[in-house]
Amino acid sequence: MNSHLDPRAATAAPQGDPMLTRRQFTTTIGAGFAAGLVAPGLGRAQAGTIKMGSIFSYTGPAAFLGDRMKRSVELYVEEANKKGGIGGRRIELTLYDAGSESTKAVLAAKRLIEQDKVDVIVGDGNRSDIGLALVPSVQRAEVPLMSVSGATALVEPVKDRAWVFKSTVNDTEVIARLLDFFKKRNIKDVAMLNDTGAFGVSARDQLRAQAPAAGVNVVYEEFGPGDNDLSTQLTRIRGTNAQAIICWTVTPAGVVFLKNAQQLGLKQMLVHGFGFVADRYMQLAGDAAEGLYLTSLKFPVADQLPDSDPIKATILDYKARYRAKYNEDTDVYGGQAWDGISMVAQAITRSGSSERGKIRSGLEESIKEFKGVGGVFTFSPQKHWGLAKSDVVIIEWRQGKFRLVDL
Repeated sequence: MNSHLDPRAATAAPQGDPMLTRRQFTTTIGAGFAAGLVAPGLGRAQAGTIKMGSIFSYTGPAAFLGDRMKRSVELYVEEANKKGGIGGRRIELTLYDAGSESTKAVLAAKRLIEQDKVDVIVGDGNRSDIGLALVPSVQRAEVPLMSVSGATALVEPVKDRAWVFKSTVNDTEVIARLLDFFKKRNIKDVAMLNDTGAFGVSARDQLRAQAPAAGVNVVYEEFGPGDNDLSTQLTRIRGTNAQAIICWTVTPAGVVFLKNAQQLGLKQMLVHGFGFVADRYMQLAGDAAEGLYLTSLKFPVADQLPDSDPIKATILDYKARYRAKYNEDTDVYGGQAWDGISMVAQAITRSGSSERGKIRSGLEESIKEFKGVGGVFTFSPQKHWGLAKSDVVIIEWRQGKFRLVDL
């Protein structure tokens, strides 16, 4: 079975919608499938391809997260199709670049639903504000969406998010884990510097809700996701009792935070949220990133986990397959996309159908103790995010490497 990219793969979007780019990934079908053979339990109507759509931002400010997500989904589809697809049906993947903009992502979702007629969407532009902009479209069309973004509001309340799932942890659990770490370090006064996008605002709201019970006093500042100078906010923070400064963003403004803090000679503990665990951001920050603490899933420190850890082998296997294909390392965000499409594939396999409602119920019913690269996932009709506080660790960037600090 020969793998190839469809000739339409590199074509631009049709005129009238020039901001979208489209890639369609297909694989030649073997003779047995061409003859109409399908897996047991799949009816005639299920004999076509499984149509998956993906929306990632692999250009624009969020590209540092989205490019490896995109490649991970492409790799999964290529490997699955070489093995005969899912239940004997190949996956047809249509990709759109959101360009780090909600408007483009909404247009892409509309096209995936109405023109490409996909069965499921994996990826929501890899920014919480973009993902939230997609929720009305998928809810209205009743198309399952596997989000790769962090804000809790993407999947809560479930009654209003019945078609949305996520392949990463909620910021509710991440903030709780960070407060536990502060308690261990006897840190009782902190400053929160969040961006004004949905990811930053959601984390700020979670900290406001949880900090009082944890006995932590917080001073709040904010910045725009595209800001290139945070010295004013940091100067105000310098005049407070903050022992630690938390920055929450997925944009390059997080590099500005580190450099401005260094320029101002700040000695407080510096902490970034789980949307900034990218070696490329660390490299851009240079020595200003040295000693930075981050909340993270276990992925970046997989080699430092005990062999008994339930997902260590899963992480190392995915990392090896990605490197073999692309001759570069992947990251925790590529892993989120890998987990997302893997869980969708399991839901289709277990339900025996790629019908949209079956995929949704398959995710709710069949994802139990699923060992992904991000953690051990369990979904239910009442819970569309699969991870817990125990899946979150504290790491630091030191001497050019992420190092495990608190497991």
